[in-house]
Amino acid sequence: MSTLPRRRVTRLVVPLIAASLLAACGGEDPAPSGGASASQPAEKVTLTVALFSDFHYAPLYEEFKKTHPNVTITERRSQFNDHHNNLVTQLATGAGAADVVAIEGGFIATFQQVPDKFYNLADYGLTSRQSEYLDWKWQLGLAADGKTLLGLGTDVGGLAMCYRPDLFKKAGLPTNRDEVSALWPTWDAYVETGKKFVAGGVKDAAFTDGPGEHFRAMVEQAPVGFYDASNNLVVATNPDVKKAFDMGVSMIQNKLSGKLTAFTPEWTTGIAKGTFATMVCPAWKTGVIKDQKPGEGTWDIAAVPGGGGNQGGTHLMAPKQGKHPKEAAELINFLTSKESQLTLWKDASALPSLPALYEDPAVSTYVNPYFGDAPIGKIFTDAAKALKPQHTGPKSGDVLLAMGNGLSRVELQNQAPEEAWAQAVADAEKIK
Repeated sequence: MSTLPRRRVTRLVVPLIAASLLAACGGEDPAPSGGASASQPAEKVTLTVALFSDFHYAPLYEEFKKTHPNVTITERRSQFNDHHNNLVTQLATGAGAADVVAIEGGFIATFQQVPDKFYNLADYGLTSRQSEYLDWKWQLGLAADGKTLLGLGTDVGGLAMCYRPDLFKKAGLPTNRDEVSALWPTWDAYVETGKKFVAGGVKDAAFTDGPGEHFRAMVEQAPVGFYDASNNLVVATNPDVKKAFDMGVSMIQNKLSGKLTAFTPEWTTGIAKGTFATMVCPAWKTGVIKDQKPGEGTWDIAAVPGGGGNQGGTHLMAPKQGKHPKEAAELINFLTSKESQLTLWKDASALPSLPALYEDPAVSTYVNPYFGDAPIGKIFTDAAKALKPQHTGPKSGDVLLAMGNGLSRVELQNQAPEEAWAQAVADAEKIK
């Protein structure tokens, strides 16, 4: 999951790390200790799991320890950007990495380039899981060579749009989720709805949090994003990237934005206090909303403009610095199992990456009372099924940062949009 924030983050901060990671010496693989179902050794084992938010794993750790009584699990959490940047440093220096690490989808291409830094989970029997997964999710867990199995997927970030019915009512807009969904079949229609919200004169509330997450969602809905299938940077020539940037500019110019960055203290306070009325909402973000305790029924869920999509979602990997790869592989296998993914769906709204679960009534017919009995099972599985996977280039996070900085300059520094676009493109092209 990406309690991101998927994702899950308006401005990803990914250093230019390819050279440092590739230059750092990779250790030799220890001999595999057998498949993930092998009997447990008698010695005491401590596994450290590094995450970028609360994945709601604590009950699952206790279940795992029932069959692995010799294993102690410790968990450490860092802020989203720090977590991924720290891992870059840890892999480059050869020290400090956890036994199991979570990698969010926006960063995964970075680590696919350095398979020598991770254990190959195929050596521990986990290729047997391939048939369970959405094909594109499985492929993301492979190294750039298409052979080494670096990680298993946890969740996917099927997209929706979360909104506050109370603020919509004050603006004179519909509040029923079906009627709200009908307001914005396209992103242009979403902006037009925002203009009506602004005209409604709602006090102390913006139409949305900020343009960054919307820009990312729109780019990731396109057939091609920042890179083509040959890893050529196409930001300057891809009209869908420019269209998404222009949409973000339109949100700013029409005063729809609350000028907030996702996952900052001001943003989380805004969720609870109602300082903005809509936000791009992958499945896992509904758990973030609930954690802020805005009150049952305060937020509801409608369809995302543009027809489905994905934002965020995570893989679990085992860096070679870990001394217990067999146990790490077994824990990864357990945390991503069908049973665990179903538990996390119920507990944290983490949409499973195993499509067989989409037909399970516990997922497909689930309604969430915290969101006005929204049928989130149908909403998010429909979005996931509609997704057409997009190729992610090796430095997509850096490029996203450059684009997000461009929008920030328009919003916070009054830079002319065309100047901001030109600078963002130039900054992205330096990343190549």
